[in-house]
Amino acid sequence: MATVNIRRDVKDSFYRYKMPVLLTKIEGRGNGIKTVLPNMADVARALNRPASYPTKYFGSELGAQSTCNDDTERYIVNGAHDQNRMRELLDGFIDKFVLCQSCKNPETELIVSKDEYITADCKACGHVGDIDMRHKLSGYIVKNPPKKASKKGKKGAAGADSIAGQPGQVDDEDDDQDELTRKIREGAAEVMSEEQAAKLIAQREADEDWGEDTSPEAVAARMAALGVSGDSSLLAGDDDDEEAGGPYAEFATWVKENKDEVSAAEIYKEADSRGVAKKTHRLLPYLFPALFTDKVADELPKYLALLAKLTNSDKAVKALGGGIEKLLGDDYPDAVAQTPKVLMVLYQNDIMDEDAIKHFATHVSKKYVAKDVSKRVRKAAEPMVKWLEEAESDEEESDDE
Repeated sequence: MATVNIRRDVKDSFYRYKMPVLLTKIEGRGNGIKTVLPNMADVARALNRPASYPTKYFGSELGAQSTCNDDTERYIVNGAHDQNRMRELLDGFIDKFVLCQSCKNPETELIVSKDEYITADCKACGHVGDIDMRHKLSGYIVKNPPKKASKKGKKGAAGADSIAGQPGQVDDEDDDQDELTRKIREGAAEVMSEEQAAKLIAQREADEDWGEDTSPEAVAARMAALGVSGDSSLLAGDDDDEEAGGPYAEFATWVKENKDEVSAAEIYKEADSRGVAKKTHRLLPYLFPALFTDKVADELPKYLALLAKLTNSDKAVKALGGGIEKLLGDDYPDAVAQTPKVLMVLYQNDIMDEDAIKHFATHVSKKYVAKDVSKRVRKAAEPMVKWLEEAESDEEESDDE
């Protein structure tokens, strides 16, 4: 397979950082036409990044739907796109999400912090730089952080012809250091503070049954099961867990009164300062109706970055569905026809994926609104589900051809 310099602006034929030339293939016809990236997995391995990252980057830059299947290594961007254009976009991805900001070498590792910020740690020069969190792909990376590759996988990342020092490769002389680093990290992972244990138990799934016994002794036993020792009084439960709204409803009221005067970033800072941003699955059912009106489909773009940051778990995405029910079911029932358009915007911006939308449309719940209201809103989502199924059917038909 032909290779090129990872930095295509470097013309040196002896430049050691290489990657396969990105290939494209146009498939389908009409509305089902798409651009398949047959060797995206190989390109991504050379860049030491998951293949879904550049694929999603292409989709966001082109305003097109993108699909990724890591099992079959099939990566697709909807629409017909010129090969040169795709390679230019790949250069943009490399510049923003692969190269070190200091030495411009592609030996960086992406790290997602607990407060959901992304940094690029350069193994060549040691520089740690921030990744632009305003880009749509950053939200996707936060939700899908890179998995640490095994040593075997790293050595094979750039192919048999790779040169020592290439991204994703481990030199033999560094094995001892890597082994020591691994042991240190494994040891750190096993040490969980009492405060972290308290948060872990407090953030249990809403529908998970932890049993009837909530005595300090029983809580301490659950702590021991997690491999944590300490004072069980730290795990005294969340005072506002069972309140009807508590600080989340209060914050939503503040948002409703002040949203015209403050930015989305300021709303998040206020949520963080009040402590309600830590439990987004409790916040979103109140925040979503506070942010929007019956013109929600037109108002969504202003708050997409905020919603992307808050939907940091599957539970938070489900809670976002509850907020949609409250807004279009209770607050503005005459606007329920906007449900498919709202879901489409959230889908195109990687806030709700295909599975989340299908679950929303097919699982009536009385958790956030009355059951008949939930049924009406979710039934209104059927056109979106139909569109997803047709798109999937077109893809399968094209594959068969």
